[in-house]
Amino acid sequence: MTFTKIYRTPNGFDDMVMSSDGEVLTGLRFINKQDQSKQTMDREEKDLSVFSDTKKWLDIYFSGRQPDFIPAYRIDRFTPFRKKVSDIMQSIPFGHTMTYGEIAALIAQKRGIKRMSAQAVGGAVGWNPLCIIIPCHRVIGVNKSLTGYGGGIKNKIALLKLEGIDFRKP
Repeated sequence: MTFTKIYRTPNGFDDMVMSSDGEVLTGLRFINKQDQSKQTMDREEKDLSVFSDTKKWLDIYFSGRQPDFIPAYRIDRFTPFRKKVSDIMQSIPFGHTMTYGEIAALIAQKRGIKRMSAQAVGGAVGWNPLCIIIPCHRVIGVNKSLTGYGGGIKNKIALLKLEGIDFRKP
């Protein structure tokens, strides 16, 4: 059984849905038409302590600050590659960005290989089930280009603006 709770975001953002197995956060995503395929049929709306923690985290974040805690979460179907990309995304500080190519270069260097596919990194970034908490919105294309975002490009732009990131091309 999956439990869900809606988080009402400030103006300028789509609302979000939090998902849990009853103990920890298992999903956080914007509610929009592009993301309908990720909805679970077997779900029940319920108040849970992890949702209260996540709401507190989101309230702090949407006030323009980086929260100093992370709600308890679990990510299922985490391959080693997805974990590596997720770890790098979590290391991107509030108000900063990295490109898909920069992440690919870091992974290639750590693996001792010449090159890693930025497109493979893009696939792992797009797979992220915990948007904002694992800050996939901070990953951008070459020359500050905003290549897609599972939560909708409108939300990505608003998140970058919230963090004071100038995403416009030079």
